[in-house]
Amino acid sequence: MEKHLPLFPLNLVVYPGEDLNLHIFEPRYRQLINECLDEDKPFGIPAFINNKMPGYGTEMQVALLHKRYEDGRMDVMTKGLSIFRLVNFENPVPGKLYAGGEVQPVEPGDPESAYLNTLLEKLERLYDLLQIEVDYDATAEQFSYRIAHKVGLSIEQEYELLTLDSEAERQQFLIRHLNKVIPVVAEMERTKQRIRMNGHFKNLDPLTF
Repeated sequence: MEKHLPLFPLNLVVYPGEDLNLHIFEPRYRQLINECLDEDKPFGIPAFINNKMPGYGTEMQVALLHKRYEDGRMDVMTKGLSIFRLVNFENPVPGKLYAGGEVQPVEPGDPESAYLNTLLEKLERLYDLLQIEVDYDATAEQFSYRIAHKVGLSIEQEYELLTLDSEAERQQFLIRHLNKVIPVVAEMERTKQRIRMNGHFKNLDPLTF
């Protein structure tokens, strides 16, 4: 069933369950967020990529008003609720400063996946190569959403992930991405090591011909 949402297009992708901190300064979005706070209603963030809205976005809830400034600006914490497809877009909504539109909620697909262990192995390999620690909960529901911003996807790839229905499809997508990225990162690390060794005394093994 379609419903109407105030819309806040942004050049980013937000996933269900994700926390997103926003600094609100434009008058139209100050109006939007104030109404969401006063009426306890959600709003939508349709992804705005390459100067267009390709159609998918995330319904959001204002979870916390962190700070309100004297000039009306705000810092708010928001949380992703669910995914929608944009049906139409009005800018502005009649009588408002902000945009809005009808959206079609996207039903969550199958949350089960047989690819989790493979994905976890790839993640461990990537972070080991990068020598960084990334905190994530492998038991979290919709794990693909939890890790999507942490594997070097482009915004176009993040958007493509948003459009996939099931957890298995999303995990397979991430595995394919990591299969391409890991060899590149590994070669970069080998190159860095060779550069570090340049000029050092080398203990060379004799060669037998």
